[in-house]
Amino acid sequence: MAKVRFDTIIHAPNRLQICAFLTPLQEAEFQVIRDELNVSDSVLSKHLKQLEEVGYVKFRKSAVNGRQRMWASLTTSGRKAFASHVAELKRLAGVVSAEW
Repeated sequence: MAKVRFDTIIHAPNRLQICAFLTPLQEAEFQVIRDELNVSDSVLSKHLKQLEEVGYVKFRKSAVNGRQRMWASLTTSGRKAFASHVAELKRLAGVVSAEW
């Protein structure tokens, strides 16, 4: 089993939501992610860039009806990091519930 660890890159609320949203999908268009998270273009761009910098997200760009569109997807390492982060959150939640 892979080492379970808390990932501070993923843990930020918007990045956590991005990873959770992208996990079951092959990819999602920028505007769809923005609308799902209810954030501005600049906020989403900032968080996607941080995920891209560590290799968790990759992008595909294409022109649609003459307009440039961007799709984001989790990389294999992004999926593994998210799964590990969720496992660590579950472990921590179990510690708290066991103490109560």
